Amino acid sequence: MTTATPRRSDVTRAAILAAARERFASDGYERATIRAIAADANIDPAMVMRYYGSKEKLFAAAAEFDLRLPDLAGVVPDRLGEVLVGHFLDRWEGDETMTALLRAGVTNEAAAERMREIFAGQLAPAAAALCADPGEVPVRAGLVATQILGFALGRYVLRLPPVVAMPRDEVIRWLAPTIQRYLTA
Repeated sequence: MTTATPRRSDVTRAAILAAARERFASDGYERATIRAIAADANIDPAMVMRYYGSKEKLFAAAAEFDLRLPDLAGVVPDRLGEVLVGHFLDRWEGDETMTALLRAGVTNEAAAERMREIFAGQLAPAAAALCADPGEVPVRAGLVATQILGFALGRYVLRLPPVVAMPRDEVIRWLAPTIQRYLTA
């Protein structure tokens, strides 16, 4: 059996996406440029445009993000808020893409739409598994998203000193009861 070698275009696309994720995370959507992303990937800016067509399309491709929500069915019901807050802290602190997407979402409609898609498409099904009334699922998932995104904005984008200084267990202690209420009350 022969092992297929990756096509050069696949390698180039991967380099562009990696550079874009880092650049969007460090500079935000508005300040990141195709030219800077291309320089980071060691390619010509025309190649970025050839593969992605526009900065918005590149951002949408770079912002593919899986929240990797835990299976909440096996979680003790009284600990749902705690588990979700801890999970989101891990996700925000372990991947710069979410911070880049949040920064961009504040000022760019395409990025805001991408963030809405991620949270609606991934958080709503998790909430649906916990909610007896299907009509409440969008509201409950939306409220969880407001809490998580608001906290993330304060801690990771605006870097509010008292919020940044909070240790993990304290963040969980403050946020978990609210998330718990949104999911189960």
